[in-house]
Amino acid sequence: MMSGDRLRVGPDGVTRCWWCGDDPLYVHYHDEEWGHPVTSDVRLFEKLCLEGFQAGLAWITILRKREHFRAAFAGFELQAVAAFDEGDVARLLADAGIVRHRGKIESTINNAGRALVLRDEFGSIFDYVSRFRPARSTRLTVSGDLFATCPESVAMSKDLKKRGWSFVGPTTMYAFMQAMGLVNDHIEGCEREA
Repeated sequence: MMSGDRLRVGPDGVTRCWWCGDDPLYVHYHDEEWGHPVTSDVRLFEKLCLEGFQAGLAWITILRKREHFRAAFAGFELQAVAAFDEGDVARLLADAGIVRHRGKIESTINNAGRALVLRDEFGSIFDYVSRFRPARSTRLTVSGDLFATCPESVAMSKDLKKRGWSFVGPTTMYAFMQAMGLVNDHIEGCEREA
């Protein structure tokens, strides 16, 4: 599919990447968040966790539940989530407002502790993830087809796994890189293209 086939003109007349469709929540995410630089440790940790929860699901599912995730996981404050215990796991497994997957819940708690260590070592999560910024300045597309991974997302995944993180596979890390602005994958011709 060529880039022209990957564009969509919304009801508001704005040309966007095809994937956000017409859902107002998705359009807002595409226009105001996806691909915009994020430097806050809390927001980066949230994005890492939500990308992990998204594995196997449509992103819109997570987006619709995001506010509830924020409430359930103490706003993704690292120290608070790292202190969660079995009682919190039970509470979260009973919470219909989030994705109730034991492995993903326990991963989020584990990864909060790992994020604290990462922040201590590198100064911030942003400083750590910036080490994996692809050198290319162009969108990571080939003939209009989007990549699911890149060498840098593979490297980040391997490094995080060595550090004890979970639910951080290469595809998840690439989606995270797109979401937090480490790569620019707005399709050429999208009016939000950076």
